[in-house]
Amino acid sequence: MTAQNSATLASPIAVRGSARSGTVLAALGVTTFSLTFPGTAWGLESFGPWSLVALRGVLAALVAGGFLLALRVPLPAREHWAGLLVVAGGVVVGFPLLTTLALQTSTTSHAAVVVGLLPLTTAVVSSLRTGARPSGRFWAAAVTGAVVVLAFTLGQSGGSLSAGDLYLFGALLVCAAGYTEGGRLARVLPGWQVIGWALVLCLPIGLVGSAVGLAHEPAHLNWHGLAGLVWVAAGSSFFGLYVWYRGMAEIGAVRASQLQLAQPLLTLVWSVALLGERLSPAAPVAACAVLVCIAVTQRVK
Repeated sequence: MTAQNSATLASPIAVRGSARSGTVLAALGVTTFSLTFPGTAWGLESFGPWSLVALRGVLAALVAGGFLLALRVPLPAREHWAGLLVVAGGVVVGFPLLTTLALQTSTTSHAAVVVGLLPLTTAVVSSLRTGARPSGRFWAAAVTGAVVVLAFTLGQSGGSLSAGDLYLFGALLVCAAGYTEGGRLARVLPGWQVIGWALVLCLPIGLVGSAVGLAHEPAHLNWHGLAGLVWVAAGSSFFGLYVWYRGMAEIGAVRASQLQLAQPLLTLVWSVALLGERLSPAAPVAACAVLVCIAVTQRVK
């Protein structure tokens, strides 16, 4: 057997391996993200919304900066800084701030509407940004999954719109842009460096925001609040985004985004376990429907 034939035969195996590992990493990111809203709700027991977001960014930037310094990672090339600013604005600042403000008036189950619509929004933004053209079957499955999640989460909140919906819809747009740009950058930079540099870029803003926020929103510390802050900083803002971007780099932003259809249901499970919310009997039915949609989107182009 020639070297060329060996490489040809090995290529599909390597591709399948990459697809499997990418799916696992993206799914781990989704699981981490599903704890963000409960973690934020805990954090709001001790901090005001502006203070919580600013402190979250500062702590996450210190963690990321520590890794970058310890490993002596060189500065990104000049052409990558514009993309990193998009990631920073959408993922590090925009989405956390808008969703935290929304959670002042919305329950975690209602806020899960954001996560239910995010995969479809990310797929649209990614297609516009990269020129990708998924098939009609892909879009049908994606839209169906989004509708299922939307109907489920609205049903959990009584079918009414809250005052925080403008924040939630704004969060959708900025996060989809950040995910798409981060996924693109993760093809040329390690995923953890993408989010790491984005976090470091926001450190000056976070320091100023923390000082101003704490001056106007006095903290009332308890272990829930501190645990929530630590989680959204180290878990959601760094580790989750690290594995998420690495997964997107391997399987693509459009396909990876569909795994997030399961995120609202996971969030509701955590909300029951950590916040004492009641889970509707419709949850298992919705979960099965969502899993079917995810299976379809993972098998079509």
